[in-house]
Amino acid sequence: MQPTVLIVDDDRSFACAAGVLAAAEGFKARLSHSVQHAMQLLAAERMDFILADLHLPDGSGMDLLENLDLSRHGHIALITGNPSIESAVRAVSAPIVEYLLKPLRPEQFKEVLRRASTHAWRTTPEGHASGIEGLVGSSEPMRAIADTLHRIAGTDVSVLLTGESGTGKEVVARALHDLSGRKGPFVAINCGAVPSELLASQLFGHERGSFTGAHSRHIGVFEQAAHGTLMLDEITEMPIALQVYLLRALESGSVTRVGGLELVETPVRIVAATNRDPHAAIATGALREDLYYRLADISIALPPLCHRGEDVVQIARLFVKRLNERYAGRKFISPAGEQALLRHRWPGNVRELRSAVQRAYLVEPGDELRLLPGSPVAATSRESEAEIVFSVGTSLAEIERQALLKTLGHFHNDKPAAARALGISVRTIHNHLARLASADTDPATLPGAAA
Repeated sequence: MQPTVLIVDDDRSFACAAGVLAAAEGFKARLSHSVQHAMQLLAAERMDFILADLHLPDGSGMDLLENLDLSRHGHIALITGNPSIESAVRAVSAPIVEYLLKPLRPEQFKEVLRRASTHAWRTTPEGHASGIEGLVGSSEPMRAIADTLHRIAGTDVSVLLTGESGTGKEVVARALHDLSGRKGPFVAINCGAVPSELLASQLFGHERGSFTGAHSRHIGVFEQAAHGTLMLDEITEMPIALQVYLLRALESGSVTRVGGLELVETPVRIVAATNRDPHAAIATGALREDLYYRLADISIALPPLCHRGEDVVQIARLFVKRLNERYAGRKFISPAGEQALLRHRWPGNVRELRSAVQRAYLVEPGDELRLLPGSPVAATSRESEAEIVFSVGTSLAEIERQALLKTLGHFHNDKPAAARALGISVRTIHNHLARLASADTDPATLPGAAA
């Protein structure tokens, strides 16, 4: 992710020259010549580094800082051609990283930029799509989803969320509930995780004695979510016979507990979700068409993680932040680790990402998380059965190991065929396998170990 710098100076030639130097160091440079314009830029975009002149036409660089949300931005430096003890004291007492003097030497400025760049990928805050807490990511698909949530939050329309498993459907449902301002709770039930004979009771509740084991009245999720939001996850897994009763409850706004006669009003907002194509589910008889249209007043398709660009890095940073808070750590993902995140396809989406980051956090030594060779992130980056993808920095020994094992697997452990493909002798293959078996690798996992 390219770091950003804002240069605020009314000396336009200086600002332009500083912008050119920043661009040469890999920064995306933004230029401003007044406090007012700089504040507008900072309100719209996070900056990893801010270089502000102490004396500006409409105020001071210190004024800029006093009106700034410092937790949102990165390193800050003040620069002046007229230093004074007073300005120096104010600068060092404020959260200023640098207090620089003009004329600014290029080597000095480059060193400051490098420090800011190193710090940028360690401290960038989690990105919330359009300001929605919990909905992390700033990609175009997530911004579109955030815009839709803002538009429908205050209404009563039912929402159907679709998307692959692990794309965050419950996160979106909770975000919609939080935006709605509803007084009741958010309640979720997985329709595919509850045995079919118990699902009606879980949904609508039951009266005492209505069936064997019903020793007391049970309040179902419809009543539990009164004046709030009820999420019906994996709706296409609900038995088709029960879908008739669900449709009736949605149409009437009330339920009847199993074994009861009384109608109980249930003023809830319904959010349904499925990882299947709802139209295909209708075609196969897994979902009633009339129920689909009742649930899908608004339909929102969640993109797979591999289609969300740099959101994967923002989400991974959030996971690391939470782990640091839990374990009182100071770990961070290295630039190489972030590049590995961007290369991976993430078939398991956010759920897989969370697992990979947690594994790296607990296993890798030191504070810098590189994502170890052999981890899911490093090992499955857009590979096919006949291809291997290596990250920059992968050791030659690791490249050699993977090439050997992958080639043997491709030729179904035919060592002469693998030797011909690799341009080496069969004896060399045996020697390599012997070395691998004597190292940390479990010999039983090596091709031909039993041969």
